[in-house]
Amino acid sequence: MIYEAVKTESLPKTVYLDNNATTRIDPQVLETMLPFLSDYYGNPSSIHQLGATVGHAMAKAREQVQLLMGAEHASEVVFTSCATEATATAIMSAVEAMPDRKEIITSVVEHPATLQLCQHLERKGYKVHWIGVDNKGRLDIDAFRAALSEQVAVVSIMWANNETGTLFPVEKLAKLAKSVGAQMHVDAVQVAGKYPINVQHTDIDMMSISGHKFHAPKGVGALYLRRGTRFRPLLRGGHQERGRRAGTENAASIIGLGMASEIAYHAMAGETARQSMMRDRLEQGLLARIPSCFVTGNPQERVANTTNIAFEYIEGEALLLMLNQVGVACSSGSACTSGSLEPSHVMKAMNIPFTAAHGTLRFSLSRFTTDDDIDAVLAELPAIVARLRMLSPYWDNDANCGSSEMFAPAYA
Repeated sequence: MIYEAVKTESLPKTVYLDNNATTRIDPQVLETMLPFLSDYYGNPSSIHQLGATVGHAMAKAREQVQLLMGAEHASEVVFTSCATEATATAIMSAVEAMPDRKEIITSVVEHPATLQLCQHLERKGYKVHWIGVDNKGRLDIDAFRAALSEQVAVVSIMWANNETGTLFPVEKLAKLAKSVGAQMHVDAVQVAGKYPINVQHTDIDMMSISGHKFHAPKGVGALYLRRGTRFRPLLRGGHQERGRRAGTENAASIIGLGMASEIAYHAMAGETARQSMMRDRLEQGLLARIPSCFVTGNPQERVANTTNIAFEYIEGEALLLMLNQVGVACSSGSACTSGSLEPSHVMKAMNIPFTAAHGTLRFSLSRFTTDDDIDAVLAELPAIVARLRMLSPYWDNDANCGSSEMFAPAYA
């Protein structure tokens, strides 16, 4: 069997710094899930004891996710298969609930789950206002205000960018959206478990999270749906989730999501400080060891676990392959857009110079990242960059007039 072949093959130790793409399941989360993959297999909608036991465990998970979100009521948590489904549910619900409004506001640096759905609706006749960012990834607030009108059905903005970690002022944006009667959806995938959320004290109507970004399994997410929000379900056909999301629930994964939420909530303050220190040490060490590189995004407002560094005159794919050979896993952008030789849409939107936009690496840390992991990257990456630059036809001619100078002052 394929699984047995993989299982018996000894895998090399990996320095894993790609946690914005996915995280390992916390052992405590896995332990919590296992009984619901074996002994407690009842359908949570059933009224017999086997089903009721699962239903009670899911009710606890809903309260645990409520705690992480800072929601006022557990009933405001709707379980989904992933954040992509939660995001699609939120946006499609808003446009269906307000059919007289034919405009949408989003940003040019959103995750593809938002971008591609908005592009689809644009082709269907909706007017989409694509709000730009500056060279540090900060949203153009003036353009956002100018796009607001009573024709806007929904505003969908990410809380933190998945490539740079840059935070957007979503609480302020939600207040502006409500001033014209639009619904506000926030993609909180990259802040859940990493940054404090207290959604009940905001004007946010809907918010998406994904379990596998904070040590829960893949294939489970949640949508925050504020009480009283006009709502239309995306999936119909059953009474599950109070009629807001049809389909038999993925009970074991939901229970895992609940445990991961509780662990993240209680560990957040300490982990924010610890990961921030490791991230800063990684950044400072690489900037000191490697010429013509710079950090992208907003260094003052970002999540603690993420850094995105641009290395001029190198292809990011080559960097990734050579790092992989020495057991280091990171990313050159969003996992959902990998495979393309074009710079990411985020780097393009920030006007990162062409000589650097191709050579960006995203390092994203987690609760399981260690100081030894940081040391490994600092030991391996400078030599890899030097070797690849020796192969670059542009390095000798242009190295002394690199575009990193225009970005460097912000990170001094």
